[in-house]
Amino acid sequence: METKGKYSYDYPRPAVSCDCVVIGKDSHEVSVLFIKRGNEPYKDFWAFPGGFLELDEKLEDCAKRVLKEETGLDVESVKFICMADNPERDPRGRVITGIYTTEVDKTKVQIKANDDACEACWFPISNLPELAFDHSDIIKSVLKFWNLNL
Repeated sequence: METKGKYSYDYPRPAVSCDCVVIGKDSHEVSVLFIKRGNEPYKDFWAFPGGFLELDEKLEDCAKRVLKEETGLDVESVKFICMADNPERDPRGRVITGIYTTEVDKTKVQIKANDDACEACWFPISNLPELAFDHSDIIKSVLKFWNLNL
């Protein structure tokens, strides 16, 4: 009988990742936190803080971890929105992403780009930048969740 390696399968396996969409509020406006990607694909494009799931973590924990790694923002809780599963969403291959969101008071948090993010910045929902991957589609679902309009 032939034995296979620990991660060898007869069929393809997608990668799993998480993105965290942070809604920031202050007395003037509602904004979304984006990072500028420091690496390909979509180098120098704006995106949600996100990254790949580690084998020993839950999706929610991944969302909070990558948010902290890329922006320095440490949040207690995030809310699940949906899964992003378009087969063409990532040029590196098949990636399925859990989309999470949280809301913060922008006046009480500090953000700083870290890890593979070269910038972290708030954008008002009325003036969002061109986004990487399928994030332009995803933001619509997140804003609907928060009862916000573009």
